[in-house]
Amino acid sequence: MRVLVAVASRHGGTQEIGSVIADALREAGHDVDEREPADVALIDPYGAVVLGSAVYNGRWLPDARELAQRAATPLSRRPVWLFSSGLATLPASASNSPIEMRDLTERLAARGHRKFAGRLDRSVLSFAERTIIAAARGRDGDYRDLDAVRAWGDEIAAELGPVLGQPETGIGTLGRDGGHI
Repeated sequence: MRVLVAVASRHGGTQEIGSVIADALREAGHDVDEREPADVALIDPYGAVVLGSAVYNGRWLPDARELAQRAATPLSRRPVWLFSSGLATLPASASNSPIEMRDLTERLAARGHRKFAGRLDRSVLSFAERTIIAAARGRDGDYRDLDAVRAWGDEIAAELGPVLGQPETGIGTLGRDGGHI
């Protein structure tokens, strides 16, 4: 199946999460396109979509929100999974719950929304971002659990099922007439 993994990431950490998910889907035999949400013109070529965003100020980045809004109808007609990545340390982790996610999950008929801890490196942040992080008492570090991300990618692949032409066992499947299918 052709799967779109579209991720809005400001400093690359959330994009890396999307790549781990895409790799899990590829290893399960799916044809995966990784795109930034602003670069997605059509949803129609895809049988399934994983849409994710970094969370800033309790919200998804504008490009991810905009894709979800403009493509709501075609997204709601196929399997869709959502994920968010943001601050991980207390009390900052409370801001990793985007306010729009309940409505977005319902509008897109998403099969799930997963929140992942992110990565924080103040040296790459703007002055405004550093100010917000200081107020949220965020701490530098990479808090991403890429094994958990990978496991979620594997769950998505399992839910999508086997890819046609790819045997589940790796040894082939026999059809009714005894030939391989």
